[in-house]
Amino acid sequence: MFETLLGGVFGGILRLAPEVFKIFDKKNERAHELRMVQAEMEFAKIRGEIAMRQVEAAMTMAEVDAIGEAFKEQSQTAKNAGKFVSAISALVRPTVTYAFLALYAAVKIAAFMIAIDQNGDWKEVLIQMWGSDDLAVFNMVISFWFVGRVYERSK
Repeated sequence: MFETLLGGVFGGILRLAPEVFKIFDKKNERAHELRMVQAEMEFAKIRGEIAMRQVEAAMTMAEVDAIGEAFKEQSQTAKNAGKFVSAISALVRPTVTYAFLALYAAVKIAAFMIAIDQNGDWKEVLIQMWGSDDLAVFNMVISFWFVGRVYERSK
């Protein structure tokens, strides 16, 4: 009788064992599926970033192409207009730059003169007059005429 009882208990346990293993297996399966979904989400995020960079690169190339076409059209228009109009057209940028620099220098000279009239030390006034904004303006003009022109010619 004891053997029958033990046989029944062990038989029941052995019948429940596959169900217990299925529960653990489902838990592992769900964890695996969660990891796979997370990996897919990360991959989709990276794919989206790549697509955004491709779109940005395409837009940049389109802008460069549009600028190139504008220069070609301007050049063709200037050639069709004749040498006199081409010469005037070619002098617009330098004239505007020279005028801007002349006005800028005039403002700085006027500020220097006002500071000297108010008994300022000329050395200190010169040091104080040249700030980061002035350097930015100077950098802009120099880079336009020297760096920008080299870049345009190299294309």
